[in-house]
Amino acid sequence: MSQTLKIGLIGLGVMGQNLALNIERNGYPIAVYDREPPVLDAFLARETGKQIAGARSPEEFVQLLERPRKIILLVKAGGPVDWTIDLIKPFLNEGDIIIDGGNSHFKETERRQQELSTAGLFLIGSGTSGGEKGALLGPSLMPGGDKNAYEQIRPIWEAIAAKVPDGPCVTYIGPEGSGHFVKMVHNGIEYGDMQLIAEAYGLIRNGFGLSAEETAAIFDEWNRGDLESYLIEITAKILRVKDEETGKPLVDLVLDKAGQKGTGKWTSQIALDLGTAIPTIDAAITARILSSQKEARVAASTQISARTTGKYDGLSGKLKDYIHDALYASKICSYAQGMNLIKAGSEEFGWKINLSEVARIWQGGCIIRAKFLGKIKEAYLRNVNLANLLLDNEFKSKMDQAQSGWRIIVSTAMQQGLPVLAMSSSLGYFDMYRTANLPLNLTQAQRDFFGSHTYERIDKPELGFIHTEWEELLEKQKSGQ
Repeated sequence: MSQTLKIGLIGLGVMGQNLALNIERNGYPIAVYDREPPVLDAFLARETGKQIAGARSPEEFVQLLERPRKIILLVKAGGPVDWTIDLIKPFLNEGDIIIDGGNSHFKETERRQQELSTAGLFLIGSGTSGGEKGALLGPSLMPGGDKNAYEQIRPIWEAIAAKVPDGPCVTYIGPEGSGHFVKMVHNGIEYGDMQLIAEAYGLIRNGFGLSAEETAAIFDEWNRGDLESYLIEITAKILRVKDEETGKPLVDLVLDKAGQKGTGKWTSQIALDLGTAIPTIDAAITARILSSQKEARVAASTQISARTTGKYDGLSGKLKDYIHDALYASKICSYAQGMNLIKAGSEEFGWKINLSEVARIWQGGCIIRAKFLGKIKEAYLRNVNLANLLLDNEFKSKMDQAQSGWRIIVSTAMQQGLPVLAMSSSLGYFDMYRTANLPLNLTQAQRDFFGSHTYERIDKPELGFIHTEWEELLEKQKSGQ
């Protein structure tokens, strides 16, 4: 291939291979490189005849590309990103653009942007969601960095992204590390979503005794309504798969230890730093940590019993609807928390992120794509300064309709000793957010008592922060002075 190529990609794992094929299929000849020659050779042998050129060295790879060069990195987050940049940097020229399509921490992205800028180079941190199929058929893309550098790659990004009725699932998120920040929060929401679905599944099967097939039918039904989403869809499919050896539902043979790659943990950490409450997402991370402690849980199950009201025999239509409502309301809370975290990050770092656009590009391609993201998009179009999704009129109405069933299901699960950590966290968040006067007046009084941390009086706000010597005042009142 003698012509210079439009774009290059380094890292031929499954995601990298599929994204390269997506780019080539959409009319952009591409150069590829991998540090493992057998991986490169196998890929080129499979895809012979396509507008894909393989390079045997970083220098050859760079020289294949038209300027300004556009180079995608799809390598493991952390050190490998830095190593790969160091491999190609000596051969780059001012104005060239590197695109990190992995799950890098947004602060690491900003560090790399600053380091590369001294050489006149640009780094776009582009969140990429959709897994292997999304990379091939159309992911949701969340690019952040220099706006002019993004304009150089925008035609390619819009061509390869998933498509929904209102456009490609990509938008310029903002400057600096904003793209990877939004992808991080996306993954946190994904954790919450998956945990809530798992809890609904656990209730149906362990609380009401339904089979995997019966449970699959319920998820199929839900996927035709308000809960329609990719995760609900694949849940129904998973529940119908049989183990070829035993004939049992394969899901029943999967060890209940859920892994994590770190983005969920980062979401919780930055939420604490920004003072933003995301209890559903925190609960989902906690659930995965507890799930990993399998031996300890098995041992505890033989020593600790729950005093329950007993299991149900079957699932009535009304209770099934209540579980639906509990899942839907809990999901709204989880997404509200995630959107508020993006808003807090945008305000803290001056990124000016458009929350309606974020919801729009999540409607297709990504793992959390769901029908109600369209409603979230519309909510932020109606009010760009919306303080919380729970305050949008449409969502307020939905929560009001779901609230009774939600409370019944959470209390039913607790009465049966079934863990619903994320659902109950969502309900707790909802109740605290809607409560004008919380019992944390006592907490602030305690802080002032033991640490002189001061407090404000509701009846005398003009005093500002004040301190009381609580024991001295108590003794004075006891003595009648």
